[in-house]
Amino acid sequence: MSDRFDWPGLMRAGMVGLQLHPTQFWELTPAELLMMLGHSAGPAPMGRARLDELARAFPDTPNEV
Repeated sequence: MSDRFDWPGLMRAGMVGLQLHPTQFWELTPAELLMMLGHSAGPAPMGRARLDELARAFPDTPNEV
């Protein structure tokens, strides 16, 4: 048995908190369940300021032939 996940706690959160049917719960990956519970599974998405910065650094230019 893995000590990595609190399965009783996750099952309670998924089936009681999110009202998932057991089949739905067990079809989810741990990452999907954590995302449904509001936990970030990775870095925050890029914001507008970063997109603008990249657009300035790498402007779109027509292909020259």
